[in-house]
Amino acid sequence: MAKKIIRRKSTRNASKVKKETRNRYNLETLRPPRGSRKRKVRVGRGIGSKLGRTSGKGNKGQKSRRGYSRRRGFEGGQMPLHRRIPKRGFRSPFGTTFDVINVQDLNVFPAGETVTPDLLRAHGFVRTRQQVKILGDGELQNKLVVHAHAFSGSAKEKITKAGGSFEVLA
Repeated sequence: MAKKIIRRKSTRNASKVKKETRNRYNLETLRPPRGSRKRKVRVGRGIGSKLGRTSGKGNKGQKSRRGYSRRRGFEGGQMPLHRRIPKRGFRSPFGTTFDVINVQDLNVFPAGETVTPDLLRAHGFVRTRQQVKILGDGELQNKLVVHAHAFSGSAKEKITKAGGSFEVLA
């Protein structure tokens, strides 16, 4: 009997093609880096999963029940911190806050100048957009016209005593 000779196809060209396509990125070959995606822990899926039976919630009690959620500030029945701390004073919801400036700080301006909140902001005396109140600490040497949202009684006296005037802004 004559032996049948089987010829195998050459794989030289095929390996070259594989190498070229192996390094190329296509939509089919895109994958996230190894270790960047972690599987979600599925609790309550049998004893082999380490989280079967009670699903990591322990035995019995309020915290093991379905739908349990603790309210904010709850401390296990102990008196919560926000109730233990003493409360003092009152804060009016309608109160206004002022940026305050003393009369002695106005000596920087030359005599006859009209001082406004915008001018005070430009000179760095006031840093916010709040209303401005002039207080009567110190002495005023220059005759000024002062515009502000509020004045203390002593500030009004000292401005008029220096020969200046004041105007309350709305």
